[in-house]
Amino acid sequence: MNLALIIKTSLALLAFAGNSVLCRLALERGAIDPSSFTAVRLLSGAVTLILIVVFLRLSSAREHNKVNVEGSSSSNPSNTHSISFKNSDWISGLSLFVYAAGFSFAYITLPAGTGALILFAAVQITMLGVALSTGTRFSALQWLGFILAIVGLVYLFLPGISAPPIIGSLIMMIAGIAWGVYSIKGKRVQLPTLATTENFVRSLPFCIVLMLLSMNMLELSTYGIALAIASGAITSGIGYAIWYAVLPNLKSASAATLQLTVPVIATIGGIIWLEEQLSLRLILSSCAILGGVAMVVLSSQENKKAT
Repeated sequence: MNLALIIKTSLALLAFAGNSVLCRLALERGAIDPSSFTAVRLLSGAVTLILIVVFLRLSSAREHNKVNVEGSSSSNPSNTHSISFKNSDWISGLSLFVYAAGFSFAYITLPAGTGALILFAAVQITMLGVALSTGTRFSALQWLGFILAIVGLVYLFLPGISAPPIIGSLIMMIAGIAWGVYSIKGKRVQLPTLATTENFVRSLPFCIVLMLLSMNMLELSTYGIALAIASGAITSGIGYAIWYAVLPNLKSASAATLQLTVPVIATIGGIIWLEEQLSLRLILSSCAILGGVAMVVLSSQENKKAT
């Protein structure tokens, strides 16, 4: 792995973890309401991704023209960098919206690291559950990892002084399930950056409905809007674009394993920026959840090599 790839991958992972910290910063201090944070995040993300797609199209067009001048032929750049809404669907747009809205509402009460861990666990359990239901067979080690991850999540929710708020936790679980559905559908797309852009745009009508339903609870400030824009434009829009750019250069096992670091980074960010406390419960549940998922992912790759 070369230095440029390491830097880009690290930036993408920091961006993903940064979403939790930015959202918690905004909502903990009442700088913005969750509905407005969701809408501003998705709108700014859509605008940023559209600009990225336009930039990629212009760059491809220049390269296309250069190749043609030199006497060779190449594919038309408009085929891969044009927003036609053929790379997305409304189910994906709705899933993205449910994730973003649930994410925002959950962080009214959840610490950054705990929220990121619950989200990650819900996403992975959803994706693994769907894999099992569609005929994927787990080895004994994979079953052990899957059960360990579920036990870790259950342990995190057990009553006690260090247990996370139950309502916020359940909302984040819903957000994670929605992101799991979005990720499963995303595996089928050929142009992930373009599909993500289109799905961000498709999520906007749902944001309008949410804002109308929340008119009596809206709370806005310059600081809160700035954090929401940063979450949408930088840690979502640019973060996803960087991730999809480096993904082809990463082995599937490496990509999945690297994502295990996101809850850890978010926890560190919460301690630094939000002065959150690190509890023994969070440490133990993190080890169980992240370790369990790692066992499933790495064992799956070993099985593929063996066959």
